[in-house]
Amino acid sequence: MKILVTGGAGYIGSVVSHQLVGAGHEVEIVDDLSTGFASNLAGGAKFHQMSVHDVGEILTPAAGFEAVLHFAGKIEVAESVRNPEKYWQQNIEGSLALLRAIRAAAVPRLIFSSTGSLYYGDGTRPFDETNEVRPQNPYAATKAMIDLMIAGECGAGNLAAASLRYFNASGAVLAEGRWLGERHDPESHLIPILLQTALGERESFTLYGTDYPTPDGSCRRDYVHVSDLAEAHLLALDALEPGRHEIFNLGNGQGFSNLEVLETVRTVTGRDFPVLIGDRRPGDPAVSVASSEKAHRVLGWKPARSGLADIISDAWEFHQAVHAETRS
Repeated sequence: MKILVTGGAGYIGSVVSHQLVGAGHEVEIVDDLSTGFASNLAGGAKFHQMSVHDVGEILTPAAGFEAVLHFAGKIEVAESVRNPEKYWQQNIEGSLALLRAIRAAAVPRLIFSSTGSLYYGDGTRPFDETNEVRPQNPYAATKAMIDLMIAGECGAGNLAAASLRYFNASGAVLAEGRWLGERHDPESHLIPILLQTALGERESFTLYGTDYPTPDGSCRRDYVHVSDLAEAHLLALDALEPGRHEIFNLGNGQGFSNLEVLETVRTVTGRDFPVLIGDRRPGDPAVSVASSEKAHRVLGWKPARSGLADIISDAWEFHQAVHAETRS
């Protein structure tokens, strides 16, 4: 297929783009490089440095695109709380511009990068697609709104679409001799922060809360390897049905506590570092784990790299490479 990838220079978008090119698809990428990296771009893909708001210049009726994979958007929760208008403008208005272009060009397929963080519950059972959607921050609210927009487009015509709701994308992939991994500025995700601390880029690590109702008192989260996430996108391309919008949760189905992640990082890296204990952060649920039964049943998807040590080992390779680059 001829496929357009928005945000294809970012973390997940770049890994998916490499897999698409490797599978023989014709790929074009739109990314403004505000948070993505040109070094992440897949060789063989055509690149357009531009805002998703202007995607109609590329996604035209004559261009012949057969699918769009939409990753472009802002993702930092804390920033979205401080500056919600930035998230309305980038995520919602950008996605609306994309949907207009998709309709005008009669593109038949769309896959959207959504999030499991929009679910609400006490974590007593894994979150499946029937759980209540009640976003707790502006970032998650934009993802929920875009899902509704896509569902409306599917109901109004023949668009075939899927929203893939991730639970803590993690790990890294070696592609074309270069590691593709997770890096944000500022960094807010657990595994990268721990690895930065192991590298000495941070003085210490703060563990927020040790009195949760979990076996070891720390929060429990579902981590899924980015290579497994990418595979789900390729499988979804073949499973979309005209006029339908499907939701698929993507996780490894088992949770790992913050303390388990901390100790695995120490084991994988062979390094120790100071750990401070902080109070619980407002809004952090004790447990958030995905049920991916629907993705397994409908797409035939099952994580191949679900072990925490595998996930952290790959991420460690990436962070060592980035650390060496910044010091050279």
